[in-house]
This record gives sequence, C-alpha cells and structure tokens, in this order.
Amino acid sequence: MDKKLHKTIGVGVGVMILKDNKILLGKRNEDPEKASSLLHGEGTWTMPGGKINFGEKLVEAAYREVLEETGIEINKDDLKNICVNDDIITDAHFVTIGYLCKNFDGKPKVMEPDEITEWKWFDLDELPLQIYFPSRKIIEQFYKQKDKKDKIYHERKR
Repeated sequence: MDKKLHKTIGVGVGVMILKDNKILLGKRNEDPEKASSLLHGEGTWTMPGGKINFGEKLVEAAYREVLEETGIEINKDDLKNICVNDDIITDAHFVTIGYLCKNFDGKPKVMEPDEITEWKWFDLDELPLQIYFPSRKIIEQFYKQKDKKDKIYHERKR
C-alpha cells in the first residue's frame, strides 16, 4: 500500500499580532526536537500559533495558542481572517488559518522556552530573513490585501 495513504493532514492557526506597524515574532529553537513541528523550521522566526484541538473553534485555538506561547490575551472578536494556506512538505501537510490581531492585552513573555527562545517586535519594513514558511505566507497574504485596499482607496480619491 502507498505510504501517502497513511499520512494525515493537520490544521493549525497563525496569529499576526500588530502594534505600531510592528509584528511580533518568536525565535524557534535551533534543536529540531525542541522546535517541535512536523513542518520543521527550527531556528526561524515565527508568529504565535499552533495546532487546533479536536472540537475547538478556530478563534478559540488562536486565543489559546497566543496565550500559551506569549502570555498575551487577544480579543477574539476583533480577529480578522487573512488567509487559509496549504503548508506542504515531503512528509507533512497542514492547513493553516492566518489571523490578524491588533487588539490585545499584555506584553510578550517566553512561556515555552524549549520551543521559542525569545519574542521580538519587528518593523514590517525590516523583517528578519529567516521566517518560518507558514508565517511568511500569512505575512505575504496580509501585504496583498493591504496593497489591494490601498489601491482602492487611492482610486476613490481621484
């Protein structure tokens, strides 16, 4: 029997937290065992997020993951869906739902030091080179939507 038939698809969330044109990213552990992801990405920068538990609503998963990883409480009612992506590598496939969060309480703290070694705010114009590919895809979709909104706004002003 084909090995592909035995593989499963996971579902996860990524939350793009923005404050003053800066995005919150965490440095994933360099050790693949500690970075703990089927999609790999050890040593890269990532936004908060993770797997959805059975029976858990998407926004509940986003809230839980951000709180568990950063100590930040996001406002679930203000989350904006940015995208739904297929994140596929040779041995894993995740569907990742990307959210934008601008309304939250708290300051980021390293809550799971084995997985994320630090949290840092990056200016949207000065992002690090090594970004975890599911997070990079969410950021790219954010820019596409922003560019589209900017274009519509400028066309209306004419």
